[in-house]
Amino acid sequence: MNFQLIGVNHKTAPIEVREQLAIPERKLTEALRTLVGVPGVNEGLIVSTCNRVEVLANTVNGSTDLRQFLTRYFKVDAGVYQPHLYEYRQREAIRHVFRVASSLDSMVVGEPQILGQVKEAYATARAAGAVQSYLDLLLTRAFAVAKRVRTETGVGSSSVSIASVAVELAGKIFGSLEGKHVCLVGAGKMSELAARHLLAQGAGPIFVANRTYERAQKLAHRFAGQAIRFDQLYEHCEQADIVITSTGAPVAIFRREHGEMFLARRRNRPMFFIDIAVPRDVDPGMNKLDGIFVYDIDDLQEAVSSHVEGRKKEAELAETIIETEVERFQTRLKTLHVVPTIVSLQDQFETIRQAELDRVRGRLGKLTPEQETAIEALSRGIVNKILHTPIRSLKSAAAGPEMTTLIESFHKIFDLQAKAAVSLQGGLGDGQKDDDSEQES
Repeated sequence: MNFQLIGVNHKTAPIEVREQLAIPERKLTEALRTLVGVPGVNEGLIVSTCNRVEVLANTVNGSTDLRQFLTRYFKVDAGVYQPHLYEYRQREAIRHVFRVASSLDSMVVGEPQILGQVKEAYATARAAGAVQSYLDLLLTRAFAVAKRVRTETGVGSSSVSIASVAVELAGKIFGSLEGKHVCLVGAGKMSELAARHLLAQGAGPIFVANRTYERAQKLAHRFAGQAIRFDQLYEHCEQADIVITSTGAPVAIFRREHGEMFLARRRNRPMFFIDIAVPRDVDPGMNKLDGIFVYDIDDLQEAVSSHVEGRKKEAELAETIIETEVERFQTRLKTLHVVPTIVSLQDQFETIRQAELDRVRGRLGKLTPEQETAIEALSRGIVNKILHTPIRSLKSAAAGPEMTTLIESFHKIFDLQAKAAVSLQGGLGDGQKDDDSEQES
């Protein structure tokens, strides 16, 4: 197996670049088909959030140009994103996946949303047939590592989040949030979280607009608010002091002319827009209007940085866990190469054991159940003792340079037939089960 990863995130690319590479959930399966259609790609997974777009692949030789996918799918001038791309291979790709799932690479270190988003991307890729074997092994281990990081460190203990920082900024603009009207445009998890923070600060009532009206009704009911139809958004939005928007629309839904209209109807009372969408829902030109305050995801990143000092020591501890887990995972991967040989060896000896038992039974006559059990146990015990040292030698050599030579020798000595397919999950050989876990905007 050969792991490769390319991507852009909030650290390497501004939102102007990320929004051109964002893939909406409804198009993710199509994008995965394009990815696995790239020559040399065996398996693929795509994570697309407001803070990152990453392409992970298991490739034939470890040197597949994954930029082919970006060129084929986005049809965007490579000069736009090329300077912002990062690329990792094998060990560094494994490490990056573990760090992302553990929220160590997030805008807010320790936030829980990114793990849920990676798991959703994994489920979509599996359903599309793009993840089957080695990526499945990598992702399930990443979820277990994320759980270990959350359990053994305090990296996720603080309540700081993009949503809480956005609400804090709103408080600075309005002084008090008591009685401030809120409009949620889009019914995503981050919007819902921001709304909860606003209500806790005394804001309300809440209006909810969503392209699916039933979903808007459901969320509005949760906040004792009012659902509005999406085609009536501009008629109602002027009532809102605070607008939280995250729709996944391909173009901005709030433009300068809308801001001018809102201000005129509100008699220049200020409006605060929290734009969590990528691509952005609010045209940057609206920020030039006196009385309109717009914060996009990158603006919020700057505000977040001042809140995360206390997590540095916990993050350092988490990084140590990640390094340990990367080494462990690589060792486990190397043992997979010897699993087919071990299985063939066991099958060979089991065939011999059964043949000898069948031959000797004819001379022993009718045996009691107790005698049958005793013979089975005796013969199995002999076979297991004979195989113990060869199997241990194979496992010990799995991570060494002599692995290939030793496997070839075993096949010649025992006349083994290599197994065409062996369960990756069943062939780890350490008796440990990967833990699952729970759920960056």
